[in-house]
Amino acid sequence: MLVQFIQACEGTLATALVVMVMSVLLPEGEGVVKARSARLRTGGLVLGITAAIVFAALRGTGIITQRTAVNVPTLIACVVCDLLGFAAIIAGAAARPGTRRYALCNAAAACAIAMMAFRALPGVVLQLTNFIVPGEPVFTSEMLLRALGFVLGIALSVIAAAIFRTMRGTLPRWSFVLVALLLEALVLAEHAVDLAKVLQSVRRIRLRGTSFRVLVQLVNHSTWFTIGEAAVFLVLIVMSIVYGMRMKPTAPISGRDFRFLPGMPVVYAMDSEPNAAVVRMRLKYRRHAIAAAIWSLVMVVGITVTLTYGVAKTQETITLSPPEAYSMSDGTITITYAQVSDGHLHRFKYTAADGTVMRFIIIKKNGSAYGIGLDACANCGDAGYYEKDGKIICKRCGVAINLATIGFSGGCNPIPFDYTSGDGAITIQASTLDALSSNFR
Repeated sequence: MLVQFIQACEGTLATALVVMVMSVLLPEGEGVVKARSARLRTGGLVLGITAAIVFAALRGTGIITQRTAVNVPTLIACVVCDLLGFAAIIAGAAARPGTRRYALCNAAAACAIAMMAFRALPGVVLQLTNFIVPGEPVFTSEMLLRALGFVLGIALSVIAAAIFRTMRGTLPRWSFVLVALLLEALVLAEHAVDLAKVLQSVRRIRLRGTSFRVLVQLVNHSTWFTIGEAAVFLVLIVMSIVYGMRMKPTAPISGRDFRFLPGMPVVYAMDSEPNAAVVRMRLKYRRHAIAAAIWSLVMVVGITVTLTYGVAKTQETITLSPPEAYSMSDGTITITYAQVSDGHLHRFKYTAADGTVMRFIIIKKNGSAYGIGLDACANCGDAGYYEKDGKIICKRCGVAINLATIGFSGGCNPIPFDYTSGDGAITIQASTLDALSSNFR
């Protein structure tokens, strides 16, 4: 449950927040202008979600196996669209509905939203394949807990964006512009780090020394970006409290009233004494400003605590068993039945022709059947598997793998490969493993 919650929240929070701030900063106007602007941003979100679902389906079914070939152009497009998002925020601060500038801002915002959703959501969609472990009943308490964690993670992102949005009526427009720029900067930094990680792994760039150590820290602590994307709204929270406290119900009427009180009649003169209606409007504004700030603070603290605790809990150090020895001659790996017939997980290491260090696993399932596959899966990468209480568990997502399905593709199963079995041994061609080395990059 906790794993599904964290991955769903991390995958959807940034998209939900960017969609929200763009709707605040790009006023929709009226009539045809309103419909057109709403369609642009909504269309971008729908396009991004649809593309993410299609891409997740292609990955889950094994049609796409070379993720690097997709990640590099996708991340470059994300960086470009993030820059378009910056332009939309800055230009949109002074845009008027119905103008060409306004339409271009909405189009740029739609591009940023679409690429962000396409990049972030495939991992969330693939979580659906982990709800049910192959071979187990459909409806189990573990399945329901995983589904609950998944739903709660998405719900937290949507609710957080909705609560942060309540501060728009109590603060000046420039404050949302500032926070939107900070949010977009974090999104850009996250995409840039992911791009640098991929380029470094395929040796298109070579980072050394301090730059490499910084990259490693950012990759290993990617949750910092998600927490930061929520924490930037602390700026609005502090401002909302300050503005709310500074609104004195019985003070003489000032420009603040006309600026922040919806429905304030223009017939009131500056520095005149407020009547009962103005006092009520001020009290309403003050209550709303402070309540919006408090609930927003609760969401920031809640996101920070749950993600920090959740990541620490799910990333408790699990040491994979050391690789075992085997014989290899003329490009053929030989592992005797006696070495792997005890019904426990056995792990082996192999260095591919291109220098990639790979791992594969073997476990006796029943009778004379053996489960054999890479120590990696299409969903979770090369995190590996470990044995606990008689179950084989994915180290990254915590899903227990049905022994009967090891050796078959799909879900979180180990990636299968060809081998031969007979004469008291299992034999694997080194060339077979060489062709699968990309799964460990």
